[in-house]
Amino acid sequence: MDGGEEVRVEAAPYCCSTCDGGEVAGRSLARRNRKTRSLSTSSDCSSEYRRNQSLHGPSPVTTFGPKACMLQNPHAVMHIQDPASQRLTWNKPPKSVLVIKKIRDASLLEPFKELCIFLTEVKNMIVYVEKKVLEDPAISGDENFGAITKKFCTFREDLDDISNRVDFIICLGGDGTLLYASSLFQDSVPPVMAFHLGSLGFLTPFKFDTYQSQVTQIIEGNAAIVLRSRLKVRVLKENWEKKARMDEKGIILTNGDTESSRKAMQYEVLNEVVVDRGPSSYLSNVDLFLDGHLITTVQGDGVIVSTPTGSTAYAVAAGASMIHPNVPAIMITPICPHSLSFRPIVVPAGVELKIMLSRDARNTAWVSFDGRKRQEICHGDSITITTSCFPVPSICFRDPVNDWFESLAQCLHWNVRKKQNYLSSEDEEF
Repeated sequence: MDGGEEVRVEAAPYCCSTCDGGEVAGRSLARRNRKTRSLSTSSDCSSEYRRNQSLHGPSPVTTFGPKACMLQNPHAVMHIQDPASQRLTWNKPPKSVLVIKKIRDASLLEPFKELCIFLTEVKNMIVYVEKKVLEDPAISGDENFGAITKKFCTFREDLDDISNRVDFIICLGGDGTLLYASSLFQDSVPPVMAFHLGSLGFLTPFKFDTYQSQVTQIIEGNAAIVLRSRLKVRVLKENWEKKARMDEKGIILTNGDTESSRKAMQYEVLNEVVVDRGPSSYLSNVDLFLDGHLITTVQGDGVIVSTPTGSTAYAVAAGASMIHPNVPAIMITPICPHSLSFRPIVVPAGVELKIMLSRDARNTAWVSFDGRKRQEICHGDSITITTSCFPVPSICFRDPVNDWFESLAQCLHWNVRKKQNYLSSEDEEF
């Protein structure tokens, strides 16, 4: 077969239990004898990222033996894509960019100013900056930089909606800046380019030394991306309020009846949802449901429900495994469980988890989302968690696989140890 020729693997035709066995067996045999291969990347992608065979088999055979087949689901939306084929492209040239800077960090002032001048003056981009960033005296007091800031578009968190105004995002700081960028967009998230200017930098692969060429490359649409899945979290709280009663003389009685009203809040979470015992000295006691069925009761300091991106954060510190961001999964990790057999588990992405306070719990619980929005959970409240339809497209320095292992080695020092000494033939005699 010519190496330049692209041959796609044909999807197996749908068949039901009434299909003729001989016909299905013949088609299966023909497929096995036909030598095919799939080029997962399109022809316009760089050959550097081209792979002859997909890692995940994008078109698996759905017929099993002569008469069995998988029932087709028209509502299925999940597709596992070869990481090497995930490339950034633009439908139209980008015109606006959101620059996120870590607050109260003097070391980021000069990189921030330099980047904004480059984007505004050289690239003619519309720059969005959070209002509290420009209120920093070191920025507002700079007269030379003041002329540039007048061209900025400003916004305030939780007040202004910029979801349809920003083409892509640049983060200056540590991993927290990427988490903050995710929290600003509750639906579709623009591509994120994160520069390593913080302490750890596991999620920030770019170095600022050559930012001009790197930003130019992104604007031209020549980069790999990794889709970091998020969790869609819905918190339903029961608000119990006393209903005041009056006597015949119009005097309000304090011992009125109680009535409940439900309040729902929704969050998009990139790392993890943490339910813990808070300031109480008692064990956390919460029930964990999966698709409506009670699977276990968590007794301990709490439980972590994380994405693959969050598996290398709080979850790994609690004893969980590290999962690559391309793996569609949700991880459940107990925090100091009151059981030696309670090990972390991984469930398929798309299942619905629900966490509720157990009926016999001695105290309430507390929940936080990516370390923010911390709130108390009482009896009757519920936390529903599932995979979000809106991932965070994180721009890679090289590609999704190499960037991840580079971060494991450089940031977490994964499997770093002193090597054994070489054993010579003379040593073997003893």
